[in-house]
Amino acid sequence: MKQNRKTKIGLSIAGLFLVASIVMTGFNRDEKLFLVDKNLDIYYTLVRELNLFYVDEINPTDLVKTSIDEMLGSLDPYTNYIPESDMEDFRFMTTGEYAGIGAMISKHGDQVIIAEPYEGFPAQKSGLKAGDILIEVAGKETEKMSTEDVSNLLKGPANKVVSVKIDRPGQKKNLEIDIVREKIQIDAVPYYGMIDDEIGYIRLSNFTQNCGDEVKKAFTELKKQKGAKSLVLDLRSNPGGLLIEAVKIVNLFVPKGSEVVSTKGKVKQWDKTYKATENPIDTIMPIAVLVNRGSASASEIVSGALQDLDRAVIIGSRTFGKGLVQTTRDLSYNTKLKVTTAKYYIPSGRCIQALDYAHRNEDGSVGTIPDSLITEFTTKKGRKVYDGGGIVPDLKIDLDRLSSLSINLVRDFMIFDYATKFANEKESIPSPEEFEISDEIFDDFKTFVKERKFSYQSETEEVFSELLETAKSEKYYDAAEEQFEALKVKIGHELNKDLESFKEEIKEMLTDEIVTRYYYQKGAIKSALKDDKGLEKAKETLKNPQAFSTVFTKGKIISMNWKTLKTKSHSITESFSSEYAGA
Repeated sequence: MKQNRKTKIGLSIAGLFLVASIVMTGFNRDEKLFLVDKNLDIYYTLVRELNLFYVDEINPTDLVKTSIDEMLGSLDPYTNYIPESDMEDFRFMTTGEYAGIGAMISKHGDQVIIAEPYEGFPAQKSGLKAGDILIEVAGKETEKMSTEDVSNLLKGPANKVVSVKIDRPGQKKNLEIDIVREKIQIDAVPYYGMIDDEIGYIRLSNFTQNCGDEVKKAFTELKKQKGAKSLVLDLRSNPGGLLIEAVKIVNLFVPKGSEVVSTKGKVKQWDKTYKATENPIDTIMPIAVLVNRGSASASEIVSGALQDLDRAVIIGSRTFGKGLVQTTRDLSYNTKLKVTTAKYYIPSGRCIQALDYAHRNEDGSVGTIPDSLITEFTTKKGRKVYDGGGIVPDLKIDLDRLSSLSINLVRDFMIFDYATKFANEKESIPSPEEFEISDEIFDDFKTFVKERKFSYQSETEEVFSELLETAKSEKYYDAAEEQFEALKVKIGHELNKDLESFKEEIKEMLTDEIVTRYYYQKGAIKSALKDDKGLEKAKETLKNPQAFSTVFTKGKIISMNWKTLKTKSHSITESFSSEYAGA
C-alpha cells in the first residue's frame, strides 16, 4: 500500500514538472531534460523523506497539491492544476451545466445557508428560500462542513432525491424537504428586454457553451419583434469563458471575414486567427457595450474587437486586463493542467493582457503602468488606442466607492439577514420596476441593525489604530497624547448618523437583496437598471446620432490618466468574506 502511495506521488510530480520544461529558457534540449530529471528526483526523494520521518502524519495528496499550486502561482494567476475532485466544477465553468438542486449556498458563521435559489429549478420549486439554514443534507449534519462539502452532497445524479432539513428564520419547527435533482443549466443571458421604445438591452453574465446562440436569439427578438433601433450589450462583471463564443457574438455585428482576435504563443503551430465566418445579423445598428473592472477575458475580446472595428461605443471603466489563452492538458489519475499557452491580440494588434501581473488594484484589475511601456495602435477608422492591459472605454464612468459602513453591513450579513426577515414577514412586494425602500422600511432596518448590536470601524479608524500602536511602540505617543486623543474623537463615527449619511447607497443594496427574494436574478437586474449610470450614459449616447458618431472621429485618442488607476475600489461582491458554492 505504501509503495502504491509513493507511485501515485511520483506520477503526480511527473505531471507537475512537465510544465517546467515549457518555461525554461537559455538551455538546449538535452540540458532542459537533464534539469527536469534532476529536479524531479530531488522532489521525489524530498517527499519520500517527509513521509517517512516528519514528526506528524502528513497527507501526501495535500502536500503535493500545495507545492503544485505554489509553483504554478509563480508563473501567472491562470495556470492551474485541476485535481479529480474539482473536475465537476471545471466542467460547470465551461458549460454552465451540472446536476443538483439549483441554488447558491454560503457560509454564515458556523452555518451553511441558501444564499440564492435559482428561479425554475428544484430548490425554488421545492420551496427553499434565501436565508434557510441547512441543518442536514442526505442525513449528514452540516454544522462543521465547508460550503464545498455541502455542495458535493447536494449535487449528484439527475432525477435522484436528496433530503434536506432546514431551519427557517421566524419559524419554530424545522422543515424536512425531499428535492429531486435536475440537470442545471445556468442561463448565460439572464435578462433581455426593451429599455424604452427604441433601445434593446441584453445582459450577458458569462461565456459558456452556446451563449452566442442565446445572444443571437435575444437580439433577433429585440430587433424583429420588439422594434429595437439600437442595442445595449451589458458585459459588466462578466469574467469571460469560451473564446469561440466571443467570436460568434462579435460575428453578429460585423461583416463576414472580419478579424476578431488572434492568439500567439511559444508553439507557433498553435497560433491562430479567428475571423467572422457567418453572415452578420446587423452591421449598422448603433451599439453600446457596458464594461467595468470585472469584465475579463472573452468580455474583453468582444468589447475590444467592437472598439477596434469602430462598431460599438464602449462605456464604463477600464476592464480587467486578462488576455492570456489557457489550454487544458490531460495528466495522470483523471487530473488536468490548465496552462497558459498564448496571448490574445485584438484587430488593432494590441494585446489586452496587463503587462505586469504584480501591479494590480486590490480587485485584481489593471494597476499603474508607466507610459514608457505602452504602445500606440489605431482602430479601423484611425482612432488611437493603447495596450498595457484591458480595454479603456470610449466614454468613462466614474466608479462609485462604497462607504466603510456599507461594506461592513454586507460583510456582517446585516443586509442579507434583514431581507430574510422582510421576505418571511411579507408575502409580496410591487414589481421590480416599482418597488422602493420607503422611509418606514429604512427606519425598520436601522432598528434591526441596532438590535443585532452591529458595530464597525471605518478605514480611517483602522489606519489610525495602527498609527496609535506604532506611536506607542516607538514612544512618541506620550509626547503628543493630547493631540492623538483629540484626533481620535474627530475621526470617530456614530452609527445612527452614518446610517443617515449613507442612506441612499444602503437603500440600493436593500432594494437589490429584497427584490431578489421575490423576483430572483431577473427581477434584481430589472430593479438595478432603474438608476444605472452606465445605462443612462448609453441611452443618452444612442439617442443622439451626432454624439454617437463623434466617438469614432479619426485621430481621436482613447486613453486614461494612468495615475488614477491606483485608486482603491470596493464592490458588493468583494465585500463578502464568506465562501460561496453552487449546489
